[in-house]
Amino acid sequence: MVIAKAWALKKHFDGFPKTSDFDLKKIELPNLKDGELLLESVFLSVDPYMRPYSRRDMKEGDIMIGTQVASLTAYFGLLEVCKMKPGETVLVNAAAGAVGSVVGQLAKIGGCKVVGCAGSDDKVAYLKKIGFDEAFNYKTVKSLDEALHKASPDGYDCFFDNVGGEFASVAINQMKKYGRIAVCGAISQYNDSVPQKGPYVQLPMIFKELRMEGFLVTQWNSRREEGLQALLKWVMEGKVKCHEQVTEGFENMPMAFIGMLKGENLGKAVVKV
Repeated sequence: MVIAKAWALKKHFDGFPKTSDFDLKKIELPNLKDGELLLESVFLSVDPYMRPYSRRDMKEGDIMIGTQVASLTAYFGLLEVCKMKPGETVLVNAAAGAVGSVVGQLAKIGGCKVVGCAGSDDKVAYLKKIGFDEAFNYKTVKSLDEALHKASPDGYDCFFDNVGGEFASVAINQMKKYGRIAVCGAISQYNDSVPQKGPYVQLPMIFKELRMEGFLVTQWNSRREEGLQALLKWVMEGKVKCHEQVTEGFENMPMAFIGMLKGENLGKAVVKV
């Protein structure tokens, strides 16, 4: 008999998740059948998508949604949605996170100028260390509009949006004509109890003839091996650097999840079980 541990959604989140919203359960696993294997997870991932999906796809008492470690979002989002070209300027927000940091490095490999923003000076320093041309702390600049213009006076060809909200509303006005926007996430809105109200995007979309596309990486599941091989090659060559924020202990998974939503992680947030 094997007993597994699992975190369940005890109560749907109201605003920011709390540790009391989770319940640690013990589950007796069924006996193995002929030809079956029992695998033990070593590292688990905590990601922003878990917040909105918990409301959409789960009921109270369900095992919390999540995955083991692997991510191809940056690869396909940048190449297939943004369709970046050499010589273009790429803007990335939440740039020191798991997806954003890889987006910036892939854009540099592709011959682009890259501008990133993050929520602390340490994260900005990390972005410059891994090759971003320009980076700034959006929490300390006097004007987001001015900071974006200063970083790229000519505007942006591609915008990889992980944040949404006010940042996206400001950034869309800095896009060049025929610019492309990949909407990957909206972490600025995931914990809102009341939906945000903000500027409307139709005018800049029309007059700049922009293309904005939301996406889920699962649409490229058939090309998963291609993405993994390309990313592995660049990691081995030192062209893509990875950083993990590791939390020790399965019992600390809710705190790692909450910390990630608050932006406490640098790079990929993972839990070593």
